[in-house]
Amino acid sequence: MKFSNLFAFSIKETPKDCVLKSHEYLIRGSFIKQVGSGIYHFLPLGKIILDKVIKIIKEEMDKSGANELSLGFVTPAELWLKTDRYDKYGKELLKFNDRKNNSFVLGPTHEEAVVDCVSGIVKSYKQLPINLYQINLKFRDEIRPRFGILRAREFIMKDSYSFHSSFDDLDREFSLMEQTYINIFNRFGVDFRIVEADNGAIGGSGSKEFMILAPSGEDDIVICTSCNYASNIEIAKRKLKESESIPPQADFSKFFTPDIKSIDELSDFFKVDSFYLLKCVVKKALFSNNKTELCFFFVRGCDDLSNTKALNAIPNAIELLDLTSQELESFGLCPGFIGPYGLRNITNASHIYFDNELIGANNLICGSNIKDYHIIGVDLNLFEGLEFRDLLEVKSGDLCPKCGEKLDITKGIEIGHIFKLGDKYSKSLNATYLDKDGKSQFFIMGCYGIGVSRILGAILEQKSDDKGAIWGNISPFDVVIIISNIKNDDEVVFATKLYEELINLGVNALLDDRDFRFGAKMSDFELIGISSAIIIGKELQNNNIEFIKRDGLNRIKLDSNILADELVRYINGEKS
Repeated sequence: MKFSNLFAFSIKETPKDCVLKSHEYLIRGSFIKQVGSGIYHFLPLGKIILDKVIKIIKEEMDKSGANELSLGFVTPAELWLKTDRYDKYGKELLKFNDRKNNSFVLGPTHEEAVVDCVSGIVKSYKQLPINLYQINLKFRDEIRPRFGILRAREFIMKDSYSFHSSFDDLDREFSLMEQTYINIFNRFGVDFRIVEADNGAIGGSGSKEFMILAPSGEDDIVICTSCNYASNIEIAKRKLKESESIPPQADFSKFFTPDIKSIDELSDFFKVDSFYLLKCVVKKALFSNNKTELCFFFVRGCDDLSNTKALNAIPNAIELLDLTSQELESFGLCPGFIGPYGLRNITNASHIYFDNELIGANNLICGSNIKDYHIIGVDLNLFEGLEFRDLLEVKSGDLCPKCGEKLDITKGIEIGHIFKLGDKYSKSLNATYLDKDGKSQFFIMGCYGIGVSRILGAILEQKSDDKGAIWGNISPFDVVIIISNIKNDDEVVFATKLYEELINLGVNALLDDRDFRFGAKMSDFELIGISSAIIIGKELQNNNIEFIKRDGLNRIKLDSNILADELVRYINGEKS
């Protein structure tokens, strides 16, 4: 390719709405162009890289035995109503009616569509297992699309769905897809982690995320500093926390604590470790029918409530909302003094949960549900019917549940997610097959996604420098041959001959034959992130050319008489 024929026009200025460097470089380097809020065109350079990403994914998915298909971008709403996701998925699901007033959705994911596709075609256990995948457009109506293609409304995704006759076979496929994803992301040359994850709106059980590590990532990842434990903070666990401090020694009694409302104030007032304080967090659960219920979550004073874990504790809730002090008081509650004693009688609440680490806890201090009073000497073993859940948010410095060493929290960008769905969708859609005994059974399913378009942004967030893009293994070109002075015939002839020789050797080369200043050409090389550059300039008269690797910008002088196949070894990184 000659640069003069390439539809790519770099921009010097940083667009005003770019917060992340990936967004900036993709816009400035002519990879993408915004057409609407969270909607982007992929320009030729972006399409070249997108195709490279897709090629790697396809090769590894095909190698795993999966079958590629293409499901419709538009899905009948009827299928989403049957799985109860039409309302539960939330406002990110774009709904519309056609001219005949039939309801449809733009698919953000395709569990319903693929089950409908398989249902009636796969009839026997002998046709199982099967894994179907597509690389296709998706749409999620994000309330606040941002960060360019990292959080866009329209995006490209690889989603695959496996169908099985047993959970053992699902486990086998889940492991196969995990290894397939490892192979894919290794080929991209990125630093990533596999983390335990929350299932979210897709549902099911068993879930792992694949995270590219990057300081700008939106997701907090808990990782062990010693072993391979890693988890999304939303579901992370820790070794049971203990305190070496002396617990408060007191018989069960009510104690006057005027205006002591916060955990820090209470800890200071009683001179005790907040480990022994019982903190209550009150939320209002919102359900798909727009009804709300009060929910109470108890954790130790030294811990924080995980909103995701709390939401998962409430069956069928779609969101947890905060309450003001005035709202709490309207329910007969005393903000800052809420405790478990008599709470169900006061509120008639159905959802009162205690963190798992409070099982068997005693010598606690908690609110009394009376203003300006707390209760000391609380023993939870004396309560009846307490319900325990995993509620706390793991913090940096907590201990690993696997090896006991310290946990750390880092940032990551999700690029892949695999789920064990079970029969959640097949049961809702009445999709069955006949087992070996001739009995009708619901399909057991797995689901495996990769954010194809967002991979471009994620790689740039991890690899790029302050000059522009660094693509690693998926650069748009292997090398750019830069003619320093397009008016110098010797430089033009030499560069053109070298370009043709490299093309004939199978090198994906770009000849920068534009009548631009040399500095502008170098800036484009750095901004676009082409793997390497060969500079044909004034030194040619001394039989020298210059070779530059984009990652690190290391420069080497080479003899201009070097053979093209020897130069290929430099381009491929075999020599430096």
